[in-house]
Amino acid sequence: MSADGGVRPRLFVSVGTDHHPFDRLVGWVADWARANPGWDVALQHGRTAAPAAAPNLEAFAFCDHARLQDLFSGSDAVVSHGGPATITEARRTGHVPVVVPRDPAHGEHVDGHQVLFAGRLAEAGLVTLVASAAALDEAVRAAAEQRRALPAPAAGGAAAQAAVPPGVHRVGQVAEALVAEARSSRRARAGRGRRR
Repeated sequence: MSADGGVRPRLFVSVGTDHHPFDRLVGWVADWARANPGWDVALQHGRTAAPAAAPNLEAFAFCDHARLQDLFSGSDAVVSHGGPATITEARRTGHVPVVVPRDPAHGEHVDGHQVLFAGRLAEAGLVTLVASAAALDEAVRAAAEQRRALPAPAAGGAAAQAAVPPGVHRVGQVAEALVAEARSSRRARAGRGRRR
């Protein structure tokens, strides 16, 4: 609750479960939380180091699926990495998520599949793609306004699910499987090289 008795706006940010650090997004969100003390911010930072504490910032590495659903449903805006599962979950709860894809140029992933996937979704109007801290602020505020304009039943209901085109989630699963396969192949080649 805010000082005037109103409900404080809430932002949920998820970086997913990949083992690569995502310091860029975690830093942007921590700075954003400090600059916006009227918001409550929940940050799932995964394997990235937790940011410095702030009164309105709750940072945690991982959470169970039930809590994740509550965070999606109970937030005014969602910021996500470019993982298809996280994006789909956000859309199921009525969000057009703000997406910062993991970029291999920053050491955030093994390849650019999140950049490509998120770019395609942005072209279709299914996500808002962000590439800077300044753009993050504007996108979060716009996402919250858009979310507040939705009729209550649309959030998490059939209308939100119907807005996801068939195949979007499957394309993401295929991309993730290809990355896992490439990773496995590299490990196998490295193992053979050591045995020589």
